[in-house]
Amino acid sequence: MNKYTKITASIGPNSENRETLTRMIRAGVNVFRLNFSHDTGDVQGTKIDLIRSVSEELETPVAIMIDLQGPKHRIGNFATEKPYALTIGQKFTFDNNPAPGDNTRVQLPDADVLKSLNVGDRVLLNDGKIEMRVDDVRDGAVDATVLRGDAIWSRRGFNLPDTEISTSVLTQKDRADLEYAIGKKPDYVAISFVQRPEDVAEVRDFITARTSHPIKIIAKIERPNAVERICDIAAAADGIMIARGDLAVEVPYEAVPAISRCIIRECRKMNKPVIVATQMLGSMVASEFPTRAEITDVANTAYLRADSTMTSEETTIGINPVNVIETMSKILSHADMDAIANPFDWSRVENIPENDWSRSVASMAYLNKASAIVVFARDTDIAVQISCRKPDIPIVAVCNESVVANQLCLARGIFPIYDEQLFGMRDAFNAARRFHINMGKLVIVDEDKISLRTLD
Repeated sequence: MNKYTKITASIGPNSENRETLTRMIRAGVNVFRLNFSHDTGDVQGTKIDLIRSVSEELETPVAIMIDLQGPKHRIGNFATEKPYALTIGQKFTFDNNPAPGDNTRVQLPDADVLKSLNVGDRVLLNDGKIEMRVDDVRDGAVDATVLRGDAIWSRRGFNLPDTEISTSVLTQKDRADLEYAIGKKPDYVAISFVQRPEDVAEVRDFITARTSHPIKIIAKIERPNAVERICDIAAAADGIMIARGDLAVEVPYEAVPAISRCIIRECRKMNKPVIVATQMLGSMVASEFPTRAEITDVANTAYLRADSTMTSEETTIGINPVNVIETMSKILSHADMDAIANPFDWSRVENIPENDWSRSVASMAYLNKASAIVVFARDTDIAVQISCRKPDIPIVAVCNESVVANQLCLARGIFPIYDEQLFGMRDAFNAARRFHINMGKLVIVDEDKISLRTLD
């Protein structure tokens, strides 16, 4: 019980088998992410069934997060697959003509994007390696100047950091994927390229119209306008993912650490779990060992009291997904224990009232040197709010529904148990002992009742 920061692991060709999933859970995975940009719904559904089977076999709650592709925009095709040369300062046109492109123009298939672009907007292609500036907007086309990049080729993705696009956050593919996934009862749905709180509301309406199962929504922060509206988006969502890959393309990369700290701080105030993602152990796609910078990046996530780190390619196509999780667990365990032993005053968070009940629970545990907080959780709300006060002792959450136990796997410092008998008996002592807490005081939270008892 020396890892409080959770691990969200993406699965793919090198990790989506029973043996590897089993070893990854034992090594410290708390949430599995399925990227719906790849594979069809039925293939992903088979993976969901396998994860549930392994979780039940190990008697260990694990959350499942499906990650929708979202409106990822790409340019059209060129006449050949070879790169076409660009010269800095040259003119280049994006239009609605489906004819193959050349080194002066290419189709931009998304009509909503063409309509949304304005003079002065930047167009970033190929993860920001190509940069153009819009000079003129015409009917069905925009003319731009090349500012950076020496070649362009078919189907490059692009980012528009200065443009708010008037389009649905759910593409036709996303709607089909989500329709299928809802039937498999995932714990979380991550939505990509969120721009406004209305995007979260649109997805929530889509889900609630089709199921009463309490699927929670994670909003991925990848665009500057999402950063500007982080408080409203966090209020609408159930959690936040800081998707540092696309974010570092759309905002100055040097600003990403400060933006991440701000988002973590705001989410804590609003009682929302937050995931830090992208390239945390990227070198381990091809190496058995992380770089020193990656070790520090993972540790800093724990020091900032984020809820979860996340792996991507490291555990989907990497050479040794289990080793990645074991490495991340060791780093997080050491950082978590160091942070607890040498605390910076994390109890002080602006705009949280002194009489806030979850702060009172954390203070009660601190002042009485409690060994753990035991919460009898009918839903996730109470345990998550206490987690957001970062009490730095275990929060044992006894749940009478498996979905609640699974969803609590994402929140920092919460150790969930799905056991209807323990829940019905309100057996806090045996719940604590499951995690080898055998002595000391327990703060017990049961709905609106808070009590202190001694465990010996």
